[in-house]
Amino acid sequence: MFSIIETGGKQYVAVVGKKIKIEKLEAEEGKNVVFDKVLLVASSDDDVKVGKPYVAGAKVTGEVVKQGKGDKVISLRYRAKKRIRVKRGHRQLFTEVLIQEIK
Repeated sequence: MFSIIETGGKQYVAVVGKKIKIEKLEAEEGKNVVFDKVLLVASSDDDVKVGKPYVAGAKVTGEVVKQGKGDKVISLRYRAKKRIRVKRGHRQLFTEVLIQEIK
């Protein structure tokens, strides 16, 4: 059984028992979160529910495992013959969620 949820402007595949890294949520570690923007629920090959845009009454619950920062991404800007070089680094914040139940 799996579902597709929307959070932080992105879509994620949620499978019971798996961990997913999503955009940062304001929730403490160990707390439960509920995702109600469910786009698709598939319990088997024959039973697939697709929302327009969301599936009515569907919810995905999970537990916040970790809050953290992702790997550093380097951004360079360079202009030839002008002595302009700008180097910036960025680490995106994320929340790791363990999917517990799909209703």
